[in-house]
Amino acid sequence: MAWLIIGAIVAGLGIAALAQSPANGDKEPLSASNPAPDGAMATAEILRRHGVAVTESDSFATTTSVLAGKPGATVFLYDRNGYLGPTQLQSLLQSAARVVVVAPGLRTLTGLGSEIHNAGVVPDSTSTLGAGCVQADPLAAGDVSGKGGFLYTGAEVTCYRPSSNDGGMYAASADGRLVVLGSTALLSNDLLQEEGNAALALRTLGPTPDLVWYLPGLGDVPSDGRPPTLNELAPPWVGFLGLWLAVVALLAVLWRGRRLGPLVFEPLPVVVKAVETAEGRARLYQDSRAVGQAADNLRSGTLTRLAKHFRLGPEAGADAVLDAVARKVDRPAQELRMLLLEHRPRTESELVQWAQSIETLEQEAIAQ
Repeated sequence: MAWLIIGAIVAGLGIAALAQSPANGDKEPLSASNPAPDGAMATAEILRRHGVAVTESDSFATTTSVLAGKPGATVFLYDRNGYLGPTQLQSLLQSAARVVVVAPGLRTLTGLGSEIHNAGVVPDSTSTLGAGCVQADPLAAGDVSGKGGFLYTGAEVTCYRPSSNDGGMYAASADGRLVVLGSTALLSNDLLQEEGNAALALRTLGPTPDLVWYLPGLGDVPSDGRPPTLNELAPPWVGFLGLWLAVVALLAVLWRGRRLGPLVFEPLPVVVKAVETAEGRARLYQDSRAVGQAADNLRSGTLTRLAKHFRLGPEAGADAVLDAVARKVDRPAQELRMLLLEHRPRTESELVQWAQSIETLEQEAIAQ
């Protein structure tokens, strides 16, 4: 009898431990109920202790219902998969007093209809970022973690810029109703205590008494009805034309089909001239219209030859090469940067003209 009682107690303790285990809890990144390192339970709990009513939502219908009763609320939006469409995003902007979007992609930014757009990522060598602006919240928060952050530009207010030429990890509209945070680490349980992350997160999310913590799901994907089939999209004459084209293609194959002859044995190794390899690769680029790849190869080759000519060493960066060339040909470094690094040919004719320009520059630098 005693063994049965002990067994029942152990089984009860095991069931209770499993029920309270974090493995059975919320695992969504930046969820207000997720205690894991990538969750944001700590941020939500601190906001609640400071008097902010945090309402969690995982559907657009629930969010709009809450905003109908609390029009002055702030909406925290983390749509990492881009589920929401333009109509839904515009509805959130109109219904909420403020919308804070974390690490939005192109689809989300386009749907919001603002001028804010992506500007790259924070360099791996940058661990912290200074505010670099006069906006009240970033100025009070000070330095924050830049690890894994995204940069945005085009906003009236841009803060936390790695350099003057980059976008910022904090972007806001002029009226402050739309704020874009480019890093999930600012609110995560793992890095909330680092630098001024907590201060920036709390000041950005806590200006109003009510906060709707919204993480969209698959159920929020807008439905446009049943998509049309191929038969509905195609005109009536496609059926006859398709059959006729199939017959013509079969006749062409029988007429022009390649007939293989006997195998020819050739001793190895086969020596291929370098010029033939270069021409073959050039033809592949031309056939695939890979203008960008061809331009990158020309740019890399020019920089390599210039670095070798000026004896800068194999580890010399593009900026060092540009400085050496600028001093040699007596031209502004910014002009050379625009020509050699930043110019992106879009057509084959532009590629030819650009290749001639950088070849002339290389000849000038080497000749003098």
